[in-house]
Amino acid sequence: MTVAAIFFYLFAAMCVASAVMVVAARNPVHSVLFLILAFVNAAGLFVLMGAEFLAMILIVVYVGAVAVLFLFVVMMLDVDFAELRQGVLQYLPFGLLMGAIFLAELLFVVGAWTLGANLPLASPIPPIANVSNTEALGLVLYTKYVYFFEIAGLVLLVAMIGAIVLTLHHRERVRRQNIGEQVARTPATAVELRTVKPGQGLDA
Repeated sequence: MTVAAIFFYLFAAMCVASAVMVVAARNPVHSVLFLILAFVNAAGLFVLMGAEFLAMILIVVYVGAVAVLFLFVVMMLDVDFAELRQGVLQYLPFGLLMGAIFLAELLFVVGAWTLGANLPLASPIPPIANVSNTEALGLVLYTKYVYFFEIAGLVLLVAMIGAIVLTLHHRERVRRQNIGEQVARTPATAVELRTVKPGQGLDA
């Protein structure tokens, strides 16, 4: 057994075990930590496959942003997950049905891959000579699939704006800055002169 195979089985076993613990852990903070561990092991598998750019994106984007964001949200909201789990048994048949569908799809994919190992494959994109993996991915992404990339960015922008609009609530009794009123101020409206008699103060 080669060193690459040893690392593959190590990363794969740790990734599967972490994914199981994400679902099985009772503490949501522990679930997020196991999710981060699963991402790190998946990044190791990408490195073994020669896709170092995907491994870097997995660490920087998912571990560095998404998973840490989940962790902060779970710790700050202090959600009562015991209350949320009440009545979960009524959704058990639907969950079992979805699990059976996913299992059938996995078995179909594995069976087709095993039985069709000798079938001719579709011709892949010819490799670009003297270009790194990251540069080749950028050339394909920003030339052949540039419109799909822009559409995906637009969809994410709309989703971000929608999330901000739905969660933005204006609280009462909170003073806010009005740029228009500040720009339109004149000395007559900005300064108020009052005559104060000796020994008396100003009423608010």
